[in-house]
Amino acid sequence: MLPTCSVLLDLDGTLIDSKLDLAHSVNAARKYMGLLPITHELVATYVGNGAPVLIRRALGPEATEEQVAKTLDYFIRYYAEHCLDNTSLYPSVKDALDRLRAQSDVRLAVLTNKPVRISTHILNGLGCGHHFFRVYGGNSFDRKKPDPIGVEKLLAESGLPREAAVMVGDSGVDVRTARNANIRACGVTYGFQPETFAADPPDFVVDSLGQLAEMVLA
Repeated sequence: MLPTCSVLLDLDGTLIDSKLDLAHSVNAARKYMGLLPITHELVATYVGNGAPVLIRRALGPEATEEQVAKTLDYFIRYYAEHCLDNTSLYPSVKDALDRLRAQSDVRLAVLTNKPVRISTHILNGLGCGHHFFRVYGGNSFDRKKPDPIGVEKLLAESGLPREAAVMVGDSGVDVRTARNANIRACGVTYGFQPETFAADPPDFVVDSLGQLAEMVLA
């Protein structure tokens, strides 16, 4: 059982399955730069630290800063137009969010390294943007996860104490964010990078957001 709490949720690989749209957009950007496509699975391993890091990884170490900047600009524009082509909520997410939002003592927020405008557009497009009291993205602050700046801001805005917060995500980036902010970390087993939990183990794991809702509402 979890007490009255702030539930801070990652986006890609936690709330939404965006793997296909991200892969298509990365490969569109590679094509724009005259490069061959890479596998969807490889793209998924590059996700989690924000779009600039994603594109740097997708281009490889030989790419210049000018090439990365040019590709990033194209990627953001392309992805903004195609981010809802195939993206969907993971099973049980909508029901879990509905149940959690109905409780007056639970505050829900999204903290992602994806650009905030695209993140909000996706959440609204999937019919769940209204569940969150705040959505912060990778460009909402001057530092991204795993820096704790976003968590600190959300804690201040939630009005709930640090010990009542939990960061929920699919990768070691989210666990490290929680550790840096001195809050609990919950890992989801179904996301993009659950294998990273071997190096950064969360306090507990769930197989679905519905399972987390059961723990919060028990």
